[in-house]
Amino acid sequence: MRTNNVLGILFSNSYDAALPELTAQRTMGSVPFGCRYRLIDFPLSGMVNAGITKVGVVTKSNYRSLMDHLGMGRAWDLSRSRQEGLVLLPPFVGAGAGGNQTRMEGLRSAMEFLRNSKEEYVVMSDCNTVCSLDYRALLHEHVERDTDGNTVTIACRRGKAPSLRTLRLELGAQGRAERLSISDEPTDDTLYSLNIVVLRKALLERLVNEAYSIQCGDYDILLRSRQSLRLFGAEITAYARTIDSMQSYYDASMELRDSDCRAALFDPGRPVLTKVLGTMPAVYGLHSGVKNCLVGDGCVIKGEARDSVIFRNVVIEEGASVRGCVLMQGTRVSAGVTLNCVITDKSVVINPGKLIMGDRNFPVYLGKKIVV
Repeated sequence: MRTNNVLGILFSNSYDAALPELTAQRTMGSVPFGCRYRLIDFPLSGMVNAGITKVGVVTKSNYRSLMDHLGMGRAWDLSRSRQEGLVLLPPFVGAGAGGNQTRMEGLRSAMEFLRNSKEEYVVMSDCNTVCSLDYRALLHEHVERDTDGNTVTIACRRGKAPSLRTLRLELGAQGRAERLSISDEPTDDTLYSLNIVVLRKALLERLVNEAYSIQCGDYDILLRSRQSLRLFGAEITAYARTIDSMQSYYDASMELRDSDCRAALFDPGRPVLTKVLGTMPAVYGLHSGVKNCLVGDGCVIKGEARDSVIFRNVVIEEGASVRGCVLMQGTRVSAGVTLNCVITDKSVVINPGKLIMGDRNFPVYLGKKIVV
């Protein structure tokens, strides 16, 4: 199929409440991850790698950081004409109305954008799943099944379901969804939706209007319309981690230290694209000790760092010790500081001699621009 006949839709604020510490001043999509990326980079890059040339980003609130990161979409080759490219879709707020609360409300707010788009198909995704998904194969699988224009394909994964309100599926012959339910229970060995959905644009417009008429939010409309729809699950076996809490964010970050996990996530054939900053390489002091860490550009490390994920422009002074930490951009760790299992947001300063101890099952979080 022609993937330039597919419109991409990303929901940047979905599940913000699952990560309140990191989304208090930003969207879920703009949460930093893996030394240099934002969570939105993974689904956005997947769509671009599949040849999708028009992507709309539905926003609700706190999207200034997202706008700064995405810009005009140049890093993803989406800085294009009016008919293509990257389009930010902020909420339409009328008198006495609030911002978008659900995906369906967000799509309803962006209905003019949908109507004016010429693409035949739509692929939609949240931003809280870090995965290496072949969107081209998913789209091809959907088109092969979509003989009547009434088909919906849901990318799903088997395992422990996240503690989020998501679709759970039971599949029958040829991947047809025989049973659907919505739950937020973290059930083991469940086939759960990754909230990546493919369908025809005309069908999406109809479902959005139906959801609006009966005040039905998110993907509940799929359950209500399951008798009239042909619902299929595409079970994904590629690397995928859904962020549903600070603990899962920490665990997914720590997992990147494993070379096999990095190889599974960062497929050279489907590169993860992001905003490029002109930053100098990392600098290591004569007495530094760095082991089993991911280190971003522009860091100055003169102390000791073990088993950590260290973002751009972090400074670890001589005599400081960092173990099992996630240090975001611009963090400064002064001399004599000891950190264990700590997550620092951007531009945190930790003054000399401080001792901050967390645990791998309970990491300590320090908010943006905090001085300790």
